[in-house]
Amino acid sequence: QDIAYGGEYLDRLDRAVALDDAGHDFALSTAAAKHLANAMCYVDMIRVADLKTRSTRDRRVRREVGVKDETVLQVTEYFHPRIEEFCGTLPAGLGSYIEVRPKLAAFLDRRINRGRRIRTDSFAGFAALWFIGGLRRWRRRLLRHKVETEHLERWYALALSHVRDDYALGTEILNCRRLIKGYSDTRARAQSKFDRVLSALDMVKGREDAADWIRRLREAALKDEKGDMLDGALKTVASLSDGPGSSI
Repeated sequence: QDIAYGGEYLDRLDRAVALDDAGHDFALSTAAAKHLANAMCYVDMIRVADLKTRSTRDRRVRREVGVKDETVLQVTEYFHPRIEEFCGTLPAGLGSYIEVRPKLAAFLDRRINRGRRIRTDSFAGFAALWFIGGLRRWRRRLLRHKVETEHLERWYALALSHVRDDYALGTEILNCRRLIKGYSDTRARAQSKFDRVLSALDMVKGREDAADWIRRLREAALKDEKGDMLDGALKTVASLSDGPGSSI
């Protein structure tokens, strides 16, 4: 993004470092450094458009298909934006205004939510994506950035709030950020898994094996795309009836 954004990353990381120590081999700081970076480098329409118009991508595509630089190469990119992605690229106030009005959002979604094939070897196609990618300089004023930042802060504050009482649990909450990845529908499914894993927090916190259970839930979510393994693991956690600190 820019130097100021890098400064925000370091300021956030300092909050974890202040709670950490060598006795824990700085596991908390390590997890925070990794997952904060990933959270702040979220994928949105702007990021996707920027990546698809970079010269490095053109060289990579040519290398993968085995064509020389002088050969004309036609590249078609497929996009299927939803109303959420559209609103995310608008100023935060305007995007929020649309999202809280179901009729307006539905009206726009009927016109936006469809597949589009864009030829990036054409001037019009490349220019369209280049323009969207150029919105990066204003990203922090847009709705998607506001939503991502608020979500990041809730997750990070939740993790750090558990560190003093259960260092391992706080670290595992940070590691749950690994679940969130991708773009559009993929991102929505990942977000759902993330929320479901952390929904078990109230059921396991206070137990000696709380961190282990959050780790098991996260691993179950990662192993099964459909979420069946996670459903089973959550049912097991919900069935716990022993007191805090006991083992299963």
